[in-house]
Amino acid sequence: MFTRPDDLPDEAVVAAVAGGWDLRVRRIDHVPLGFGSHHWQVEIDGGERRFVTADDLEAKRRSPTEPLGRPRQRLDAALSAACWLREAGLPFVVAPLRTGTGAVLHELDERFAVAVYPFVDGEAHPWGAYPTPAARAVLDLVATLHAAPGPPPTALVDDFEVPNRADLLAALDHLDAPWDTGPYGERARLHFARHAGSIPPVLDHYDDLVARAGRRPERLVLTHGEPHRGNTMDTATGPVLIDWETALVAPPERDLWAMAVEDPGVLDLYAARTGVTPLAEAVELYRLWWDLAEVAIGVHRFHNPHRESEDTVNSWQAFGLYLDPGRWPRTT
Repeated sequence: MFTRPDDLPDEAVVAAVAGGWDLRVRRIDHVPLGFGSHHWQVEIDGGERRFVTADDLEAKRRSPTEPLGRPRQRLDAALSAACWLREAGLPFVVAPLRTGTGAVLHELDERFAVAVYPFVDGEAHPWGAYPTPAARAVLDLVATLHAAPGPPPTALVDDFEVPNRADLLAALDHLDAPWDTGPYGERARLHFARHAGSIPPVLDHYDDLVARAGRRPERLVLTHGEPHRGNTMDTATGPVLIDWETALVAPPERDLWAMAVEDPGVLDLYAARTGVTPLAEAVELYRLWWDLAEVAIGVHRFHNPHRESEDTVNSWQAFGLYLDPGRWPRTT
């Protein structure tokens, strides 16, 4: 996240690193970066560095009533899968370090869970299209990941759920009254109202794609979930994949759709590399899931109290980009 959490002081992060990993922090710096987790860089005794993340489990709930134990389970399962891959010998997997008890997370309290990573020396990348050579190098990593034996028994299987779907549907019934919820509330209502009629048929189409994918369990592999350019780094030994918080057992297209949007040729390359032919309907499923998830998250955020911050600015930009029926398939 770009905005430092008001209720998570640096001292609490330092205490978590000491309590979970027995590391003494000499210096800590907050890193405004990306979405999903809060980030810090720390220097420990001896001068070595570590990268620390804290996840707000409240923010990771798929609905306002979901118990916090559910997002904690999803996060633990995903990061445990990354550790399993790294320990199985996949050097491009940047996995968290285990605590003294073998766990991947240390809970600060019911709301925040902390993970500690090795510090990676390399070049990070912003969100955006891959240059062609880089895309093919990352595609090789994805193919290797999908061929890994397993998956580990603790890994979760994708249930294809669109987060905040209930809020998205409920908001369709609240378009006549102003959304006096914050700086983007009314703008969000007006923008959503212009395209609201497209939402139910697109969700129906999505559900049909899910039903068809569910009939092919033999195609499931362990996936990263978001191997876009912003989740890669170039190191002296080659590219690596970071941010494994969404790892799931799923159809391989979960890791292919975004690269295929940029370069459809990667699907043929993947087939040649693995012997598995990507399915067009599964590529469409995950592309549509991404759009619907971004729209639902935006509706949830802006239909509820919010404040101005760099994170809300970025959420507003994503909401405007993905709430666009021109991106979606024809459903009639």
